[in-house]
Amino acid sequence: MTSARPFRFGVVAENAPTPSALLNTAHRAEQLGYATLLLRDHFITEPFGDQLSPMPALSAVAATTRHLRVGTLVLANDYRHPVLLAKEAATLDALSDGRFELGLGAGWLREEYERAGLPFDRAGVRVDRLEEAVAVIHELLSGKSVTHDGAHHHIRELTTHPPAVQYPRPPILIGAGAKRMLQLAGRAADIVGILPKALPEGAISESLDERTPEAIATKIEWVREAAGSRFADIELSMMIAPHITDHVVRACEQYATSRGWPWLDPHGVMQLPGVFIGSVEHIAESMRERRDQYGFSYYVVSDAVMDDFAPVVEKLTHA
Repeated sequence: MTSARPFRFGVVAENAPTPSALLNTAHRAEQLGYATLLLRDHFITEPFGDQLSPMPALSAVAATTRHLRVGTLVLANDYRHPVLLAKEAATLDALSDGRFELGLGAGWLREEYERAGLPFDRAGVRVDRLEEAVAVIHELLSGKSVTHDGAHHHIRELTTHPPAVQYPRPPILIGAGAKRMLQLAGRAADIVGILPKALPEGAISESLDERTPEAIATKIEWVREAAGSRFADIELSMMIAPHITDHVVRACEQYATSRGWPWLDPHGVMQLPGVFIGSVEHIAESMRERRDQYGFSYYVVSDAVMDDFAPVVEKLTHA
């Protein structure tokens, strides 16, 4: 029997629209024992608020921290050519002395594409492009010479400089919710972020059906089937919004109402794999149980709750 993967925890800097705010958040996250500081990749205000450009901002974070890893959650593949992104990723890995993690996704926010004048192709095309890009980035970050002749990218005898510090390359995270994306993540990613699926109209599904124990188990099985023998080496991740409270029933009722699921009783809320409500001890025990049941060991929270959640981080880090 293999031992359970150690827990680690990340912070998404959602409330850090200025350089000073970002660096303060990063220093606080490191002080509290979080493993990673992560940035999203959006250039319109909605729905996450204004934010700094992730790659240069993460360079600043890496320069002013000692142990905190830095990463993207996630870069929209269509916003950058994979050759340029590989060079940026390798450079950031070198600048951070091997503390960079590259999170990628197919892109989903239709309004952002349209306001920037970018074509919002159907999901299958966007996933095709991501699959090609991941293959190219994987090879370039591994120090190989790349020749690639695909439907979307044509590259000839190209390497990237500087070499990445991490071996065989910086970890790649793919955020995925639908079957094909989860299968791609199973084949190509080191870390898989389990998400609700993106919808054709350019939004993330708010459906309860995407968040039930059965749905999450199915998503993980799709990853497992595609990964084959390498599944044991994949780190499973999820972004959560934990609520530490002694008033569990009330908090569950408020949560269900706020999500538009007023019919869901507190027991049903507490069974959702991405929901953690209760005392520090209860949440820690739930995370241990869900690591055994599903395999999740890497949880990400918003900077808005990182102080409140820190006692759980302290209790479970290295557990």
